[in-house]
Amino acid sequence: MKADIDRLMKEQKIDILLVTGSAQHNPSMAYFTGGGHISDSDLIKKRGSEPVLFHNSIEREEAARTGLKTISYSKYPLVDLIKEAGGNYLEAYVLRYQKMFTDLGITSGKVAVYGLKEVGGFHSVLNRLQQLMPKLFFEGFMRDEILLSAMMTKDADEIARIRQMGKVTVDVVGKTADFLTSHKTKKGLLVHTDGTPLLIGEVKRRINLWLAEHGVENPEGTIFAIGREAGVPHSTGTATDALRLGQTIVFDIFPCESGGGYFYDFTRTWCLGFASDAVLKLYEDVKTAYDKVTSELKLNKPFFHYQNRACEIFEELGHPTILSNPVTEVGYVHSLGHGIGLHVHEKPWATTINPSPSDILAPGSVFTLEPGLYYPEKGMGVRIEDSLVVTPEGKFEILADYPKDLFLPLK
Repeated sequence: MKADIDRLMKEQKIDILLVTGSAQHNPSMAYFTGGGHISDSDLIKKRGSEPVLFHNSIEREEAARTGLKTISYSKYPLVDLIKEAGGNYLEAYVLRYQKMFTDLGITSGKVAVYGLKEVGGFHSVLNRLQQLMPKLFFEGFMRDEILLSAMMTKDADEIARIRQMGKVTVDVVGKTADFLTSHKTKKGLLVHTDGTPLLIGEVKRRINLWLAEHGVENPEGTIFAIGREAGVPHSTGTATDALRLGQTIVFDIFPCESGGGYFYDFTRTWCLGFASDAVLKLYEDVKTAYDKVTSELKLNKPFFHYQNRACEIFEELGHPTILSNPVTEVGYVHSLGHGIGLHVHEKPWATTINPSPSDILAPGSVFTLEPGLYYPEKGMGVRIEDSLVVTPEGKFEILADYPKDLFLPLK
């Protein structure tokens, strides 16, 4: 939680945080500001002090709504800085950062950099700023143990917002199931009243419409893949593919609040009309792994433990996994889950590759469980995914439940 940030900064030997960019679709900035229409900004937090938000004057009211201490860029007129820099635009921006840091009493220390900016220009700004302020050292992380660790445990408001996104998600999933099963069939395909096939692209457009009607966004797209493509975990599906009876459909949907807020993540696998014995067996194996792992979850246990457990279960059922063959492309080929929040993928991670000791299932963690099996050459894949929260009492609760039926009978 945010209350942990100073402790985490100290543990990582970081003195200052610099978060830059828009407050929308920019998780690090949204974490401090709560989002809002702030198109460009910089947030500077000195360890032990409250953060300060620098913003454009035309967005002063949006900035004020964050509840943070704010300073307008108008305090540092760009026209004056360009003159001071001899017409050099980059130098003018660097001078503004120098004045911002200096006005906050910051002239030395390690600065962790977060946010979203065009990498080339911002790299040049930081390089030049380091020259002007040689006692400041700018750092980034391949594995972030500050903001992502703080984000890993959610407060009651954050959990309520994710839960609401879950309600929206399963409502749209239900509408999708109703839409599919309301169609007639012809020669093994779902068809419109004029006899033309129903296509995946049409289904996805309906999904986007229903999400928009709920006032939420779908910035990462939707996985709606059938047959062979269902056997490739992150194949999003081909828009021109027809909906064919008896083939597995992997439907993975992960919308977020408007403006890039909190995400939800959810997957079901369906077969329309009927399912073959081979598909039924594959589904039963995935459901077995899901049920066993879910029943074994324990408070504060490392998440990677359950990744290993899922591999063991699948191997006992006769499937290859990345535990015994890290490069396998069939069987169980990905991790068991991940945290969700302002990122669709965040801590805690379930990976067994160099796992972090902080990736535990702690109270307040919101995470996915998504075992799956994939055999593209057999034309099938299966995944079941729910998002869960660890309650303050240490219980594990699905945030938005929905039936796990494989078979969708046609109406």
